[in-house]
Amino acid sequence: MNRHTVVFEPSGKKGDVQEGATLLEAAHELGDDIESVCGGKGVCGKCSVKIDEGLLASHGIEWSGQVLSPPADEEAELLSRRGLSSEYRLACQARVLGDVAVFVPEASRRSRQLIRKSTIERTIPVRPAIRKYYLELSPPTLSDVTADYERLITELRRSSGLEEVIIDYAVLKDLSHILRSADWKVTLTVWKGREIVRVEPGYVDGSYGLAVDIGTTTVAGYLCDLQTGEVLATDGMLNPQMAYGEDVISRISHTMKEPDGLAGLNRAIVDGIGELVVSITGQLDLTPGDISEMTVVGNTAMHHIFLNLDPVCLAKSPFAPTVSGSLDVKARELGLTLEQSTNVHVLPVEAGFVGADNVGVLIAEEPYNQEEMVLIIDIGTNGELVMGSRDRLLCASCATGPAFEGATIEFGMRAAPGAIERVRIDRESLEVQFKVIGSDEWNTVSSSVKAKGICGSGVIEAVAEMVKAGIIEKGGRFSRKLASSRLITAEDGPAFIIAWANETALGQDITVSIEDVRAVQLAKGAMYAGARILMDRLGITGLDKIILAGAFGSYVSKEHALAIGLFPQCAPEKVYSVGNAAGEGARLALVSVDKRREAEQIARKVEYVELTVEPRFHEYFIEALSFPVPSVLSKP
Repeated sequence: MNRHTVVFEPSGKKGDVQEGATLLEAAHELGDDIESVCGGKGVCGKCSVKIDEGLLASHGIEWSGQVLSPPADEEAELLSRRGLSSEYRLACQARVLGDVAVFVPEASRRSRQLIRKSTIERTIPVRPAIRKYYLELSPPTLSDVTADYERLITELRRSSGLEEVIIDYAVLKDLSHILRSADWKVTLTVWKGREIVRVEPGYVDGSYGLAVDIGTTTVAGYLCDLQTGEVLATDGMLNPQMAYGEDVISRISHTMKEPDGLAGLNRAIVDGIGELVVSITGQLDLTPGDISEMTVVGNTAMHHIFLNLDPVCLAKSPFAPTVSGSLDVKARELGLTLEQSTNVHVLPVEAGFVGADNVGVLIAEEPYNQEEMVLIIDIGTNGELVMGSRDRLLCASCATGPAFEGATIEFGMRAAPGAIERVRIDRESLEVQFKVIGSDEWNTVSSSVKAKGICGSGVIEAVAEMVKAGIIEKGGRFSRKLASSRLITAEDGPAFIIAWANETALGQDITVSIEDVRAVQLAKGAMYAGARILMDRLGITGLDKIILAGAFGSYVSKEHALAIGLFPQCAPEKVYSVGNAAGEGARLALVSVDKRREAEQIARKVEYVELTVEPRFHEYFIEALSFPVPSVLSKP
């Protein structure tokens, strides 16, 4: 039989195939990965390709109109419904009759591209662990009594080439009913090409996954289309474990003191994620049952509690976790309100309190692929540091406390509407301008601006501005040389009024007290000392760039952070925020099995430094309590 040359663009894959083969079969043979959810039945339309005379000419192929078999009425109708012109064909239906070159649109490529919109844009192939297959089975007869499962596997193997595929037991229990009620036409969801985790009646398009970042304070979710990598919806909530303590140490202590402490914390986060799933799927008129897979990151304590693993091992030296590698666990094992067979992929932890969330940051920012010496800081209740380059990476964790999130501050609050987030202080008059979340105007412009409290970014700016205005001295004391009606003496010592009572929704002045300044000093001192230890280990005296990750890092002013000495000095233009990089890492792992392998490899490569046993940590910490020499910042 004749053979003909087939060229696929833009991949450039080219070769000779047997006459009569479909373009989809030719693509498989030549290594061009075209999507086909229905397995070549011509009903999903995912494998549409374009036949262009100009493309043919560029490859020296003369258009004769006879290079492909003509489309059947069903194919033409499907393409028309999808709004595609007569230049398009379904690769699974068009048979090769002569030399041909075709263009594979982005939507038809199985390894489509996901552009991560951040300071450093990144493109990754979308290769989820989940894939759907549409099958039409022949029903059993008296002459063919093959069992339902074996009938299903045989057809799956024939149409897709998948071998050694098993089926989840929960799915198996409903298999016979679904096959018969669906007239033997079903869509399978297969995990990693080896396990059937869902059987749905008829042809079902769409495959959805959820990436979850379990933070000590907040939980964030990203609902993604697993076929395109697109983020369809996001949602977040306060971690319901907050009722058991603000920080990880409090929660670990709770599990040790209370007989059912771990069970209570575990149930709180599992139920919380359940609420998040309902909320985020509801945004798109989906249900929790539409989630085909979930990925999860969190610090080591959150990781253990979510998995119902006793975190007591993290409370005592040498702080070795129960498990460090990535895990794949069924939703039913975790008590999640998803389909029982849904896989939950939990990213690996590094060591101690540097957990899966930090691994998420790593695979999002990829410092291991960079020549520059970089410091990545994920600022939260727990401060996590990564420093290094492609040659060597170090990581550490330091307890910064909840001051940066507004807690432990007298008038502190979460980053919510009404929270002061921006502060400017005139160096001569000591008059204050501030902005609150939810308003674009400064208080001096609009009298309608009413503050309810001050959040973490506002605290940093307030303290930095007070340092630069001379209100706070280098050591952290309030100056006795200045005279201002804003400088008062409260019960616990001196304080500075940021917002007068008539500028607040509280009916009282909002102040920054000496105790608030101490809390900031302790938090920033731990962060700075940790960075100095890592610099010593690497034998460096400076950094090429600093990346601020996490929700706090997204809103804090880098100029003000540098002004209080939150981290080692670096050119301001080399300091930038990347948002919730841990959540981005979870999202990347959700849509790419390659990123999962990358996460496993880098988690074992990065070197963990336990700061509590470093001889110079206390020395650096004491030094870092002082504020740097004031620097000039821009005014509003």
